[in-house]
Amino acid sequence: MRLLLMSDTHLPKRAKALPAPLLDELPRADVVIHAGDWVDTATLDLLERRSRRLLAVYGNNDGPALRARLPEVARADLGGLCFGVVHETGPAQGREARCAALFPDLDVLVFGHSHIPWDTTAPGGLRLLNPGSPTDRRRQPHCTYLTAAVDDGRLTDVVLHRLPPRAPAG
Repeated sequence: MRLLLMSDTHLPKRAKALPAPLLDELPRADVVIHAGDWVDTATLDLLERRSRRLLAVYGNNDGPALRARLPEVARADLGGLCFGVVHETGPAQGREARCAALFPDLDVLVFGHSHIPWDTTAPGGLRLLNPGSPTDRRRQPHCTYLTAAVDDGRLTDVVLHRLPPRAPAG
């Protein structure tokens, strides 16, 4: 099972559209995961139309229209692993222990908010993944997203994809 993970798309405030390399991954993904801060409903509509399966939540920048359609926390069994998705996990310091305590039933937690890619494993085995942002790199050198696979109940092939810089507006 192929997964495509993204967060913090912030459209159309941070970019006019999702980057082409990310859109090219959609038909290859069995499940698309979005960890919130969509900002516009058009991006949700696009991913609902073009994804085989979408697992998604709202973020702190998402208004009533998105909150009416998305949960704060989403959970799903994907290939024998229990996945959770949430936008915010609090400060980086202590994140693993805090999330392991908050989500003891999960194998993998996908989160967003910071725009900083993250891949760690908490004591006890909870894998924490943040795909960064494909549209707003903030203080990071690149905009990013993740792909991964679930194979026989194991998370494999976790790859952070760095997107090329966008052409300057003008």
